[in-house]
Amino acid sequence: MNSIIHNTSQKETWSVQLKRGVEQFVRFGWDQALSCLFPVVIFASLAITQIVPLPFLPRYDWLLIIFLLMQVWMVRSGLETRDELKVITLFHLIGLTLEVFKVHMGSWSYPEEGYFKIFGVPLYSGFMYASVASYLCQAWRRLKVELVNWPAFLAVVPLAAAIYLNFFTHHFWVDIRWWLSTLVLIVFWKSWVTYEIAGTRYRMPLTLSFVLIGFFIWVAENIATFFGAWEYPNQTDAWSLVHLGKVSSWLLLVIVSFLIVATLKQAKGKISANRKSVQNLPS
Repeated sequence: MNSIIHNTSQKETWSVQLKRGVEQFVRFGWDQALSCLFPVVIFASLAITQIVPLPFLPRYDWLLIIFLLMQVWMVRSGLETRDELKVITLFHLIGLTLEVFKVHMGSWSYPEEGYFKIFGVPLYSGFMYASVASYLCQAWRRLKVELVNWPAFLAVVPLAAAIYLNFFTHHFWVDIRWWLSTLVLIVFWKSWVTYEIAGTRYRMPLTLSFVLIGFFIWVAENIATFFGAWEYPNQTDAWSLVHLGKVSSWLLLVIVSFLIVATLKQAKGKISANRKSVQNLPS
């Protein structure tokens, strides 16, 4: 009799845990979906403008207008804060600079016409990078992300700078991406990222989160090139899968993005803490 009661109780416990797990997964998915709103609009716009030609302006210019309107709406609706807009604008400039250089070096191209182009690069392309920053900022806020064992500022900033510069220098010098990847593992080996879902906190090794985000951006890159966002040399005649080796490039770019966002978040947190301490001082 006791065995039957025990088994029934155990089944109920498993049932409750399974239900709880499904609810948490759905909630996590919903928060992720909201955080990915800007990238979703980008991919939808790429697909629609590829299928349905818009009048008066070239496709690249329509994409720029759509993305600008989306950015304005997100800020005005409260989905994005003004501080997040500043970070996103910074990433737009960083990404546009990289795009101009890469197009000049023949890494990829934007073959379609457009009025709003700079050195062969349409201005909308910077939003590809800005959308990564948008996702990071919004996911950070919605999931209440916290960092555990975050390395020292003097280790993080030079590493981020070296990763970004390697995107340029490897065209003229040796490519040190694998050395940089090894440094990332060493520097962030003990670092964790914690996040909250419906009042419950979870944690994940920071390096694992880098890999996961980098992989999904590679998947997104395949979707983007399929809809003509840009074109690699091997895709000139017909679309083909982006080489899996590009995952390493996106992984490093995600690391740079994360390091910049994390550094800015921590700097803002320190400024807010200092203001509170000053306000609490006796007059």
